[in-house]
Amino acid sequence: MPPFTIDWQEIQSGFLHLLVAFLLNAIIGWNREEEEHNIGIRSFPIVGMASCTYMLLGAGAPQVLQGLITGIGFVGGGAILKDGLTIKGTATAASVWSAGAIGAAVAMNRFGLATILTLLSMLCTTSGGTCLW
Repeated sequence: MPPFTIDWQEIQSGFLHLLVAFLLNAIIGWNREEEEHNIGIRSFPIVGMASCTYMLLGAGAPQVLQGLITGIGFVGGGAILKDGLTIKGTATAASVWSAGAIGAAVAMNRFGLATILTLLSMLCTTSGGTCLW
C-alpha cells in the first residue's frame, strides 16, 4: 500500500458535511451582520465548520463533543461584556454555542436537527435581538 492514498469518497463526504455546516451557519451570521452585531457572517460559518471537522475527525466520540462544548463555551464567554450595570453579548455567546452545535449535528448526519436549530436560532436573533414570537 502506498504511503499516501486519496480516498475520494471521504473527501466528497467531508466536503458535503462542511458545505452544509457552512451554509446553515452563514444564514445566522448574515442575519446577525444585518442586525449590526459584532460577530457575524465570517465567524459563524467558521465556528460551524470547525465544529463539524472536529466531530468528523473524532468520529462522533463523546470526548470530542465534550471538549467542543467546553471550548466553544469559552470562546462565547469572551463575547460577554459588562459595562457598569449593563451586560451585553449574552445572545452572541449563545449564538456561537449554537453554531458549534449545528456543525456537530451536521457531522453526525443529523441534518434535520441542524436545520431546525438554524431556524430557531434565526428566530431568536432577529428584530433587534428579540425573539420574533
